[in-house]
Amino acid sequence: MLKNLENVLLQHLSKKKNHFSVNRLTTSVVPPNAVRFFCLVLLVMRTGKEALITYIRFWKPVMKSRYLVTSYQRGVSLVVYRLSGASHPLPPPCDMDSCSSEEFYQAVHHAEQTFRKMESYLKQQQLCDVILIAGNRKIPAHRLVLSSVSDYFAAMFTSDVCEAKQEEIKMEGIDPNALWDLVQFAYTGCLELKEDTIENLLAAACLLQLPQVVEVCCHFLMKLLHPSNCLGIRAFADAQGCTELMKVAHNYTMENIMEVIRNQEFLLLPAEELHKLLASDDVNVPDEETIFHALMMWVKYDMQRRCNDLSMLLAYIRLPLLPPQILADLENHALFKDDLECQKLILEAMKYHLLPERRTLMQSPRTKPRKSTVGTLYAVGGMDNNKGATTIEKYDLRTNIWIQAGVMNGRRLQFGVAVIDDKLFVIGGRDGLKTLNTVECYNPKTKAWTVLPPMSTHRHGLGVTVLEGPIYAVGGHDGWSYLNTVERWDPQSQQWTFVASMSIARSTVGVAALNGKLYSVGGRDGSSCLSSMEYYDPHTNKWNMCAPMCKRRGGVGVATCDGFLYAVGGHDAPASNHCSRLLDYVERYDPKTDTWTMVAPLSMPRDAVGVCLLGDKLYAVGGYDGQTYLNTMEAYDPQTNEWTQMASLNIGRAGACVVVIKQP
Repeated sequence: MLKNLENVLLQHLSKKKNHFSVNRLTTSVVPPNAVRFFCLVLLVMRTGKEALITYIRFWKPVMKSRYLVTSYQRGVSLVVYRLSGASHPLPPPCDMDSCSSEEFYQAVHHAEQTFRKMESYLKQQQLCDVILIAGNRKIPAHRLVLSSVSDYFAAMFTSDVCEAKQEEIKMEGIDPNALWDLVQFAYTGCLELKEDTIENLLAAACLLQLPQVVEVCCHFLMKLLHPSNCLGIRAFADAQGCTELMKVAHNYTMENIMEVIRNQEFLLLPAEELHKLLASDDVNVPDEETIFHALMMWVKYDMQRRCNDLSMLLAYIRLPLLPPQILADLENHALFKDDLECQKLILEAMKYHLLPERRTLMQSPRTKPRKSTVGTLYAVGGMDNNKGATTIEKYDLRTNIWIQAGVMNGRRLQFGVAVIDDKLFVIGGRDGLKTLNTVECYNPKTKAWTVLPPMSTHRHGLGVTVLEGPIYAVGGHDGWSYLNTVERWDPQSQQWTFVASMSIARSTVGVAALNGKLYSVGGRDGSSCLSSMEYYDPHTNKWNMCAPMCKRRGGVGVATCDGFLYAVGGHDAPASNHCSRLLDYVERYDPKTDTWTMVAPLSMPRDAVGVCLLGDKLYAVGGYDGQTYLNTMEAYDPQTNEWTQMASLNIGRAGACVVVIKQP
């Protein structure tokens, strides 16, 4: 019978060996004088990637026989080799392209099946070696399983503590249902999240040190954030040490504070939590009045108890930034008139309004505006790598992000922008071919453009600003000559009229309004860059010269802050002059003493830089450094005399017009 089996298998091999290269697997030769008593059966069958080799030993009364069974992925074949008895060994090991006598086997779903078996033991309460007690509930479990998923239990059961050997362990401060859910999770990896139990579950997961469960619970709570619960979730996250959840809940609260203060959670806040809200620069409110009225609403909710905290909390209201009418009413308000500390704060605020010339000496955290109340910074147009940007970007100080806010109707370079009634007035410039006198108005709320009456003169390189209502268009170049003329736009009559001309023609000039006067700073007159400055008095319709700057500047950025005028960056000679330098110098002008002072320089030279006051800091936006149109922005703090890098524009821009709109 064995002889017949051998013949059949050898015939099968002879047909398939070329295809499967089985001849490389068979290297032994049957000795002619050997006694054939058994055979080696090689089963080669298609099974995938692994090869399983099993030696099966059969013991006979007289001699030992060995069958080799293997699965081999090249195909299916049966091969029988006659071997000698004890006198002849098995074939030597095969090479790398053939079968191997030792290979690795990985069982599929082994862990899953094992844990499923453990779960069945748990359900039948078999082999359990510990009982967890939470409240009135006893929960049997296996120490090994608990330790494998929880560092808390691992430390408990592997350390030299009394619980390591106790059969019953009391779990203090943990919800019984949450503990049961987490024990089940240890066996199954499954967890049901519900809004009414999520906090108990998260607290238990934090205690038992289950980071995966903590993470999924935190993300679940993030989805549930609402103005009615965000304060509670923030406090809960803080108590549990869930920093990411606390950060998200805090940011949500700051963003939606207008809705938050209308909910019960706000009125129930303890004083120490309320003061954190009142002190924040990041609350998203339109003005300081909103925060003040929120405080008053909180106090009146439980006036008898909360009056004692009023002076402490009022110190976090930026009273100097409230309208004077509100301050006048507060002085004799029943809640404040008998509180000495409150009266001091009110008096400080009133002095800030009554003595504007001393405001630089009155700076404090209460005079610093909140980020959301300073308005939005807009960067319009400018020169970019595509020979003229037509996009409008806006910057939110609270989020420190620039986003696109609109698109201009066409390309404009060296133009001016002013703001009236939260609208952008885009004036003059050049389109790459000709100098323009056209004027357009952009409404950021509706994203609509309106064409307005043009200026009398075509101008590029002009300076534009608003002074006591009207818009002024100053100097520039008309395509043939440098201009000293000035036009004024009346928003009521919507007409342009000429006013007194400057004493010097100026293009790429910087202009700003300060103390009821219009200042025209530096620029180019056709032969050189200028260090001179003059101011216009609208009441006398005259220009007067001021002290010159320390540096000549064309393409200079100009803005005012705290009663001073700042000249930022620019260049000191026309580009045709090989000695021309781009400037990082910054100067400050004091109109009371008619003097200029050098202050901290920019972090890099910036020609054609846009400069604007946002809140209590000056912002230098974009510009040209001699090689690149810059997308960087830096902010100057007059209190520290330092520049700080801020968020970058989406594209590099030189000569962009930079203005602030209070509401959009």
